[in-house]
Amino acid sequence: MNVFDLFPVLFVLVLIVAFLANAIRILPEYERGVLFRLGRVKKVRGPGIVLIIPGIDRLVRVSLRIVAMDVPSQDVITHDNVTVKVSAVIYFRVVDAVRAVVEMENYLYATSQLSQTTLRSVLGQVDLDELLANREKINRELQEILDRQTEPWGVKVSTVEVKNIDLPQEMQRAIAKQAEAERERRAKVIHAEGELQASEKLAQAAQVMVAQPMSLQLRYLQTLTEIAAEKNSTTIFPVPIDLIKIFMDRMDAGRKSD
Repeated sequence: MNVFDLFPVLFVLVLIVAFLANAIRILPEYERGVLFRLGRVKKVRGPGIVLIIPGIDRLVRVSLRIVAMDVPSQDVITHDNVTVKVSAVIYFRVVDAVRAVVEMENYLYATSQLSQTTLRSVLGQVDLDELLANREKINRELQEILDRQTEPWGVKVSTVEVKNIDLPQEMQRAIAKQAEAERERRAKVIHAEGELQASEKLAQAAQVMVAQPMSLQLRYLQTLTEIAAEKNSTTIFPVPIDLIKIFMDRMDAGRKSD
């Protein structure tokens, strides 16, 4: 057999291999393929082996995995006219491969741009204190707005998190002073409450001592014990007026009788 006689066979084999290479697609578990036949959407294929007709069919791959996308730092003017830089991260995934391909040219780029504009719009309607204190509420509001706007594209936004809030230096100093003043206010209130409670207890103790005069003597003896425990060179013992009251009463009675 002449070598030139094998050329047609080799040519046919090459055509078959090229056809199969262009006709067979393998899609992993996390991907789906949107099949276009003569420009029209047929159906979604995958995962696994997908056969297409070269030159007639076109298969567009779409990933169904969750995408974590950083939102670049945005200059935001809050409702109380404070300029801050805010960055965020959004988590989303494709739930409808056909709409993600047909309705939007590039859903990744569109979602990124939409998240930036939505971040500036929402944060521009809140005060700085609310932005710092109610971050969970703001995250939930951002997620609802983005999910509602990306739903026609077949994209589901599951989570939005505000990452960093960069404040100007003068605003940081003002917040630090405010926090310090708040701590001092709380300390004074706690001290005043302690003084009030102590005065109430002292008033109750005084009432008990008035009703029971012997308790005053016991308190006096306890005070002497505490003084004796101290290592002082000189100790002065106060004498209660009750001990000498009897003698003073007798002296007054003698003077009246004279």
